[in-house]
Amino acid sequence: MATLRGLLRVRTVTGRWRGVRDRQCLLRNTIRCQSDFTSLEEKPQFPGASADYVDSLEFIQPNVISGIPIYRVMDRQGQIINPSEDPKIPKEKVLKFYHTMTLLNTMDRILYESQRQGRISFYMTNYGEEGTHVGSIAALNDTDLVFGQYREAGVLMYRGYPLDLFMAQCYGNALDPGKGRQMPVHYGCMERNFVTISSPLATQIPQAVGAAYAFKRENADRAVICYFGEGAASEGDAHAAFNFSATLECPVIFFCRNNGYAISTPTSEQYRGDGIAARGPGYGLLSIRVDGNDVFAVYNATKEARRRAVAENQPFLVEAMTYRIGHHSTSDDSSAYRSVDEVNYWDKQDHPISRLRHYMLHQGWWDDEQEKIWRKKSRKMVMEAFEEAERKQKPKLEHMFTDVYSEMPVQLKKQEQSLMKHLKLYGEHYPLDSYEK
Repeated sequence: MATLRGLLRVRTVTGRWRGVRDRQCLLRNTIRCQSDFTSLEEKPQFPGASADYVDSLEFIQPNVISGIPIYRVMDRQGQIINPSEDPKIPKEKVLKFYHTMTLLNTMDRILYESQRQGRISFYMTNYGEEGTHVGSIAALNDTDLVFGQYREAGVLMYRGYPLDLFMAQCYGNALDPGKGRQMPVHYGCMERNFVTISSPLATQIPQAVGAAYAFKRENADRAVICYFGEGAASEGDAHAAFNFSATLECPVIFFCRNNGYAISTPTSEQYRGDGIAARGPGYGLLSIRVDGNDVFAVYNATKEARRRAVAENQPFLVEAMTYRIGHHSTSDDSSAYRSVDEVNYWDKQDHPISRLRHYMLHQGWWDDEQEKIWRKKSRKMVMEAFEEAERKQKPKLEHMFTDVYSEMPVQLKKQEQSLMKHLKLYGEHYPLDSYEK
């Protein structure tokens, strides 16, 4: 800057340079000015980074700090640790938290057993991660858009998605909004701003950034939250999304459920750095790590991230540390790669539902009798929806060919005609009576 000021001073009013002697003086002054600094005091001018020079060779260690701290509000006994961090959520809302988390738990148990009995083809439980669902979605506006992975049923349940539609989707019956064309647990609901879940891992992450960018351009006062696991964070789509969100300054919250396992792959084999939150600063994301079993910590972090994401057009990364108590899915047997004692610890000693129940007991908002009544009532609600779903017929066979093109192309019409001709000849070999006519 001193050199630049010197250059500016020797220009005339007309903007022309002075004579040769003045230019020689300018050159001497410039050289003298540069010599006033040592080599280490020079400031790098590279456009790709902001840093100082050093004269010693040293590689940066993977863990430059002891570990990103884990933010929490209440301990395992449900006691608020720091009163200034207490979100002071009203009783009615806390009860909704608890009802949603426990109802989800009940639905999981019944649908898991129904798959084991051959009633549905597939299922994924949410055991142990209920606090990440409810704490995060409760902190958002109903108009905020949700991109889920496949273990966020509690998010949709909190927004009022009815049990009969959960069951209809898993059974693929005529009541299913997807008309039976998706795998079980691949929910979606336009009215509740929940984008339909897709099986390929991490594809929703860059899609969420695109939606957030659209909200920014519309000045819509809306945010996007995108859920994924620590395993999905290893996919290339995640890295592309992180970079796009920062460079395009999008109001998106990346919500990573770090539950310890990507199917059978433990975190020790998934990455070598300090989890997922440590990646945020490298991409320019404001990042935080929270106790995912503390529904209030999740709520506080997501609420503040949402506020700032919309106000400042900033992307945020929230890493919720939790534990997947259940198997990855009904296709998985987790006893092959982890011990029963490990699972029991998290189930009995540090469960998000029991932690919230302790808090409610301390507040005088809950007791054993209410627990007994609610458990019985919630099971009845799930069983009624379950039985109704079993009685429903499957969607019309014609739906196999609809909802892709506004006008069915010739090739697809030929496929439909071929199917109907086949069923006319060999229909007795198929359970056609279970489908709507």
